[in-house]
Formats: sequence, C-alpha cells, structure tokens
Amino acid sequence: MTTSSTTTHNILDQTTDEQFQVLMSQAAITNPDMDFDLLERAYMFSSGHHAGQFRKSGESYFSHCYNVALTLIGMHLDSETIAAGLLHDVVEDTSVTIAEVKETFGEEVGALVDGVTKITGLTFQSREEQQAESFRKMLLSMARDIRVIMIKLADRLHNMRTLESLNPDAIERIAVETREIYAPLAHRFGMAKIKSELEDLSLKYLESDVYKEIAEKVDEERQAREQSLEEIQAPLAIALKDAGIRAVVKGRAKHFYSIYNKMHRRSITFEEIHDLLALRVITDSVRECYHVLGIIHDLHSPMSDRFKDYIAKPKMNMYQSLHTTVITSTGKIVEVQIRTTEMDRVAEVGIAAHWLYKENRTELNDLDSRMAWLSETLDWQNDTTDPQEFMQFLRMDLYDDAIFVFTPNGDLKELPKGASALDFAFAIHTDIGLRCTGTKVNGRMVPLGTALESGDTVEVYSSSNKTPSYHWLDILKTSKAKTKVRTWIKKATLEQSAVLGEDLLNRELKRLKITDTIQEKLDGIARIYGKPDLAHLYAAIGQGELSAAQVSQRLIPVETTEAPSKASVLAKLVDRVRRSTGGVKVSGVDNMMLRYAQCCQPVPGDPILGFITRGRGVTVHRKDCKNILADLERRLPLEWDVDEEQAFLVGLSAHSHDRTGLLTDITKVLTDSGLNITHARMEVTDGLANGLFTIEVQHLSQLEKVIKRIKRIKGVQKVQRTSELRKEIRDEDRAGE
Repeated sequence: MTTSSTTTHNILDQTTDEQFQVLMSQAAITNPDMDFDLLERAYMFSSGHHAGQFRKSGESYFSHCYNVALTLIGMHLDSETIAAGLLHDVVEDTSVTIAEVKETFGEEVGALVDGVTKITGLTFQSREEQQAESFRKMLLSMARDIRVIMIKLADRLHNMRTLESLNPDAIERIAVETREIYAPLAHRFGMAKIKSELEDLSLKYLESDVYKEIAEKVDEERQAREQSLEEIQAPLAIALKDAGIRAVVKGRAKHFYSIYNKMHRRSITFEEIHDLLALRVITDSVRECYHVLGIIHDLHSPMSDRFKDYIAKPKMNMYQSLHTTVITSTGKIVEVQIRTTEMDRVAEVGIAAHWLYKENRTELNDLDSRMAWLSETLDWQNDTTDPQEFMQFLRMDLYDDAIFVFTPNGDLKELPKGASALDFAFAIHTDIGLRCTGTKVNGRMVPLGTALESGDTVEVYSSSNKTPSYHWLDILKTSKAKTKVRTWIKKATLEQSAVLGEDLLNRELKRLKITDTIQEKLDGIARIYGKPDLAHLYAAIGQGELSAAQVSQRLIPVETTEAPSKASVLAKLVDRVRRSTGGVKVSGVDNMMLRYAQCCQPVPGDPILGFITRGRGVTVHRKDCKNILADLERRLPLEWDVDEEQAFLVGLSAHSHDRTGLLTDITKVLTDSGLNITHARMEVTDGLANGLFTIEVQHLSQLEKVIKRIKRIKGVQKVQRTSELRKEIRDEDRAGE
C-alpha cells in the first residue's frame, strides 16, 4: 500500500516538506547511489501513519523517526537501514503490522523494523522481565543483522536528547538504562561518537549538579586551553611539514562523562585533572603514524607509562590509534592520539565503517574474532532464564576493560579486567573449565580465584573426575563461565536428586510389598504432581518436596489402602534413608544435593551428621554443631567419601601478644604447610593481637597439625577453629530453617 509522492506532498505542511528535502539531500551527499525511491516511500508511509501523534514535548511524533534517519545517514549507512529508521516505530505506535511492512518494503526492511520493535502482547511479571526479554530479542536480531543495533542506538540517542519532557521517574529509569546498557553497547561496537554523547546525556540527567559544575569549569578554561593547544600545534605543524607528512592536527574536547569518571575513580577534584588538553593527529598511513609519534616525542617529553599502541593491538571494538601523553616546556600535560583517516572513521562510527557494508555482509560470522563477544553473549543468554540474572550478566558483559593473558604455548586470550584464573580455564574451553583442578600463573601454583593481569602466562590442570562447586560462582567474573557452572549445577542437582529419590521410593515399595510393574502408573503420578516426567518425580522425592510414602500410597489399591500415618512426611523420608546400610555418603562436589554448613565448616575427618531441609537437600554439619536442632526426624547419618584433592574452607582464630613480624610468622607456617590462605585479618587492642584466617584444607589431620605449629609461634596464646569470617553465609545453610 504505497501512496504516490504527488498526493502525499499535497498534504504535507511546509516544515515537513523542508525536512524531506534536507533528508534526501543529506542522503545524496553521503551516498549518491542511495535508493531514493525507497527512502521517499518510507518517509511518506511513516509520516502518514504517525500523523496526529505527538510526543510529550509537543513535537510531532514523526520528528523522532526523522531524526533517527538523519543519524543513520550521518553514519553512512545504506538505504534499507535508513528506511527502517524512518519506519522503526510504526509497528509499536500505529496499527501497522510487521507483515504489512514486509509486504510494502520487502523482507530486509521488515526484518530490521521487527528487530528494533519491543515485545508486545505478552504478560510479564515485572518491568525487569519485560526489559530482559526485549534485550534478548534485540541480541538475537543483532546476530541476524548487525544493523539492528545501529538503528536502536540512533533511536536511543534522539530519545536522550529530548528526555526532559518526561516525568522524573521515567527520566531516571531511561538514563540509567542508557548508561548501563546502550552506552556500553555503542562502545562494544566502536561507535565512540554516539557512546560519548549517550554518556554525557546520562550524566546530565542523573547527576545534574555535577554535570553543570563540569560544564561551567570547562567553559571557563576554554580560551586558555585553546591557546595552549595552539602553542603546541604550531611547532608540530612545522615539524610535520619539514618531514613531508600530510596530517590534520586538531584539538579534541574531553567529554564531560570522561572527566566525571576520572574524578570519581581517582577521588580527585576538577582542578586536579592535568590532562584536559588533548590533541588528535590524522595521517594517511600507518607508517606515518609511527613517524609522527617520533616527532612528537622529539618535541616534548613523553610520559612512558602513558603510551598505548592500539594499532599493533586493536581494542576488542576494532578501535586503533597510538596514544601518548607528553609534558610541554611550559609544564602542560597533553594527551595525543595518532591515527589514519580510516582509523578515525572507525573510531567515530565503529562497525558501520569497518567491515559490514564494505564487504557486503549483514550476517554476523561466528568466526569473526572482532565480533566474538556477541556470539558468546548469545551462547550464555540461552542458558539464563532468570530476568534479573540476565540483566546483571548483560551489564557486566558490556564493560570490556580488557586484559591479555597467554597460554603456555603463547596463544593470546582476552578477558575482562578482574577475571580469575578459573575464568581463563573456561576461556580455553567449557569442558576444561568445568573439570579444572588447579592453575599455575607465571609458573607458580595459585588459587582458582586469583585475579589475572595483562601479560600473565596461565597453565590449567584438569581431571575427568573433577566437577564444579557452588563457591566457583563467587570467584568467576565472566558471564559465560558463570552461566555454564549454573547450568551444570542445575542439571547435576536434578540427576543426583533423582538417584536418591528413586532409591527412597523403591525401598518404600519393597516395605509395602508392592512388586508389580508400576512404570506406567508412576508416569501418571508424575503428571498428577505436575512433573514433566518420571525423573522429575524422583527428583522431587530426593529433594524432600514429596515423600516416598506419599507417592507409594497412590500405588496401593483403594480397597486395601490403610489410613495414612500421622507421622510427618519428612519423618518417613528420613526413616527410609536411615535404614540404608552405611548411611548416605558425602561423595564430593558432584553430589549437588549436599551442602557443607558454614556455621561449623566440616572437613574430612570430622564426625558429621546430615540435616534435611525441604526443597534444599541435605546440609552437612559437624556432630557437635550448635545449629543442629533436637529434631531427630530430620537427621541423617553421613560418612565421608570425598576426593583427596578437594579443598574445604576453615576459619582459624589466633590470639597472641602483639609483636613485630607476628602476622608474617603465622602466614609462613600456613603456606609452608601447603595451605592456601583465602582471607587474613589481624587486629591489635591494648597489646593483644587477634588474627582471623580462612584457609583451605583437605583433612582434619592436616588442620590439627597446622594448629599445633601455630601454637609454637612466639607470643601465640590460643588457636582454634572459628566460623566468624563466614557470617555472611545465607540463612539456608543453617539447620532447622
């Protein structure tokens, strides 16, 4: 359904007609081969369907679509993307359907519009759930056609430019989302110009006083700053000309958010920032970039620790430049970026300039290492069902302060700043991560949670017998690794619960002398309890959600069914387990039904008891633990059967007379004993020192030996186990709740 341009022009007012002329002329400047007929049809279609709609600011709604299209034109994008920008809101805000857009403008434009259209028509439990599902849809659409994110960013940019018309709650919500999701997304795809403006606008709305203060101070110093830059530019221009190098030299304004970030991160005032001066040199070739660097360092003293070569080693978002900071003869600190014309374009509009349309590609290739982040994000988001968890992971994953770490063979792996040695194991391969037993960093054995730094060489050890542990979730930093561990735990929990549940049910059926084939009946019972299959029914029994007695009663013929006992369901379950020979074994971290109580921190060698908590499995306590209540129905006899290499966290307290070197002596005893220290704190009051340590041990005998050794240290009066360092553990790890 296409309206002729002649008819449509007659109903447009003069302002809109001028807008149309501006749009078409701008498109012609950026790309003379543009499909102008497609743009005109999209313009008329969108303006016609949005007619009579107005924004909170009083502007026509179509003005938003028009400005989105202008931004896309400025990014030198193709006709289909610009047309989709004009049409991006017709499905959400008018009666037009995706099918109608595809029929009128083709599958390609229709798919782009669908990709940026929010999910509607579904019921969500919360705004966060709706937000998460909309972002999931956007990520999947980006994988099919990366232009979706360019339209979405152009859309968000104009919304942020006109945000002041909304109510305060909406302003804050949109600004936070922009700062945490959209600005980092723009950075991920190298779109620095949009990223910087989104950050500045977010700061304007979220920290208005700070924004105003920075803006005023930057404006006050503008003239002096420009004069200083001119003093630097003049001799540089002469030196470049003498060297026969054609280059554009210009000042670069530091963005307000960048200034705010530096003030906040370093806890300094505006006046303490000495590198507000910035210069950019744009040359014709990479060779000239390095030549220019030499000239600048010859003219001014470089700060050696502030040099970065992003040409030889581009950032994850394809950004390339040489960065250096120099001190002028007048003591001014100046940042300088040196790049080619092509690098400058990539730095401004990122992925749009670098590879997509130059190579005539619209699909994301999984083998393209430059876009590997999106592939990994799509991978882990499939395993994440909780919307809050998804949004948290997405926010974490978007920030890409990167470190570069080597394998023993010299292969380079890129990880987010703060990533652990265990994250590195998952970066090599998921299976290696899941079965990781230990890591060496620069030739030295270190705990799995050790934070890595750029340049580290990491060696990973794994075993087919090793499986993940809950505490891995505390030390992992990357979303991909955390999701893989969570998925493994959920699956293992189900499997282990099903094994126990099947055993409990079989014992109950044997006691009741029910020997008939009951497979089909059990399948029906599973459906009665709302379980998808028999495995989930067994798991429900193993986890204490259902009891074996409860289920078995449904298998007894009605005429012989006796009245159920008044004994609790939980008591029956515990009784069944208690009768099994040898009790329940603690079979290591692969038995995800078992949790080790942090209130008493049991280790192999300690006498132990289990305590069943409905829906949470079995918690392992030391027999003398104060948190085990006198509820005999819930107790289970347990015995140790764990991997000898498995480590258990234990708290130690040491009370001593204070002296120089005391902490060093204690930690030396611990490390000489081959124990890993995960936490240490020493406080001194009135000449008495109280030390708290968390260590990893494999057996009680190992712990007892190290306690004896610490007691022999000069000044030490008392050493004992303590759980004081673990008070933050959740309440479900305590028995009886």
